[in-house]
Amino acid sequence: MIDTHAHIYATEFDSDRDQVVQRALAQGIDKILLPNIDLESIEPMLRTEAEYPDVCRSMMGLHPCYVDANVKQSLDIIHSWFDKHNFIAVGEIGIDLYWDKTFKAEQEMAFITQLNWAKEMKLPVVIHTRDSIEETLTLLRQEQDGSLSGVFHCFGGSVEEAKAINDLGFHLGLGGVSTFKNGGMDKVIPHLDMDYVILETDCPYLAPVPHRGKRNEPAYTSLVAQRVADLREISLEQVDSLTTDNAKTLFSL
Repeated sequence: MIDTHAHIYATEFDSDRDQVVQRALAQGIDKILLPNIDLESIEPMLRTEAEYPDVCRSMMGLHPCYVDANVKQSLDIIHSWFDKHNFIAVGEIGIDLYWDKTFKAEQEMAFITQLNWAKEMKLPVVIHTRDSIEETLTLLRQEQDGSLSGVFHCFGGSVEEAKAINDLGFHLGLGGVSTFKNGGMDKVIPHLDMDYVILETDCPYLAPVPHRGKRNEPAYTSLVAQRVADLREISLEQVDSLTTDNAKTLFSL
């Protein structure tokens, strides 16, 4: 099983990171993929990858919530890292209009810029959307030339949105929201195309039931997998096999 989106380099894990990784391995999660956030997250992310080279693989990108007036300078620094390190994806990138719309134009520019990096480097992208699914899909349709692949991480949308994402050749990352009773995903997951589903935690955020509201961790990927299995009326082993194969193919693992 693969946790395709985990921030275990975050300070929330500084006191017990090794135990967190060991618990993940004990639950059968043998790969943990690390998305970058901003300039400050690069060093701890790469250090964590170096500490667990058989388990952790890193990505590089600028998260939309950290796009500001200095976005061009930030993007130049982020881009320079691709010459210094082997990354599995461009991420996480996207559009977030939930917290602040001040830098919407800059977010869109950063998103398109990073999509073009992915085309040039033939890497998948990991997309963050919040209150921005239509804006994100519009930009992606403009930029999709057949070479872009990736995932809409932390997917919590409708069946129609899932189909629109799949039609662009993109995967859906299912995480803790899939287990929430008020999340609405119980009506959506039975209708998803499993060829486009991968699993994630987005830890330390969005812990699945029964840990909702507490710190999330990669070991809980198995709880998401069990929820998908229950809703699809298939075995946990089938969910594991399908989603692991999808993640390995998408990220060239």
